[in-house]
Amino acid sequence: MVREDQLERILLRHEALEAELAGGQLASGDFAKTSRELAELEPVVASIRGLRAKRRELADLDAMIADPAADAEMRELAEAERRDLGEALPGLERAVAVALLPKDAADERSAILEIRAGTGGEEAALFARDLFGMYTRYAGLHGWRVEMMSESEAEHGGYKEVIASITGAGVFARLKFESGVHRVQRVPATEAGGRIHTSAATVAVLPEAEEVDIAIDEKDLRIDVFRSSGPGGQSVNTTDSAVRITHLPTGLVVQQQDEKSQHKNKAKAMKVLRARLYELEREKADAERAADRKGQVGSGDRSERIRTYNFPQGRVTDHRINLTLYKIDKVISGEALDEIIEPLIAADEAARLADLDGQA
Repeated sequence: MVREDQLERILLRHEALEAELAGGQLASGDFAKTSRELAELEPVVASIRGLRAKRRELADLDAMIADPAADAEMRELAEAERRDLGEALPGLERAVAVALLPKDAADERSAILEIRAGTGGEEAALFARDLFGMYTRYAGLHGWRVEMMSESEAEHGGYKEVIASITGAGVFARLKFESGVHRVQRVPATEAGGRIHTSAATVAVLPEAEEVDIAIDEKDLRIDVFRSSGPGGQSVNTTDSAVRITHLPTGLVVQQQDEKSQHKNKAKAMKVLRARLYELEREKADAERAADRKGQVGSGDRSERIRTYNFPQGRVTDHRINLTLYKIDKVISGEALDEIIEPLIAADEAARLADLDGQA
């Protein structure tokens, strides 16, 4: 699965980086860059060394088993150990292969979460609120911070649209497969006849972008300010604090009105705009590599139906990996969401490993 010369190059690179840092001759910028690369290599090197130690152990056991002078009891013990080690070795080899997979540069970033009600009217808006609650609670379980960016409430307390920033280490890596259409099947609270309705909400998870990632030229922006309004059109405050930013080259429009300060609304709008432009760049790069990504778990296409939440049956089904859990309450509470996210990550790793094997 992994070539020995590739493993050797990684170990040599790790040694070279350690020597550079120990030499104390690096400029501050180079020191930070070298330290970062070394930190990224540490878990890979630990996996390689662990694999090689087990392979040496296997060779020693083979030698003991093949030794005609070996005690029969010792040979029997060695054979049992060899069987156990032989069963464990493929898992260690896969762990090294996974560690060597190309990393998504955005994986360690924080993320912008956008949820919009789809088909289903008020019930879709209520489902959008439920999904936002699920991700908020999930973030809390992982020690991440959730900051509301903007919200557009529906008549019965749901969300037509809600946008939030989720800050923490590795947020995007865990949430990126949540992008797509989420479908719910349940009896709405407003339904007197007890009929099951099907509604949907769209989730988009965007890696948070820094200014260095996306250069935005002021002349490419049209910025409009206006008086913010709440549900039903009533005025929220009496100043022109709401901000609408249009990015002229792409036609992207971002609007913020939750803050009373025009400056704060503009800063939030720019944060969302930067994330959306960064995602456009990522989508463009992905499209160029599309031929190599046939086995991917999900394209991130927001029109793709990815999951169904069936309340009468108490089940959640992820259609991309044909996974069904009969614990809908724990999924919606965020408590069991990892039981879907972990298999999605594993399936993505398996697909990328298969791609690499196919190219070898």
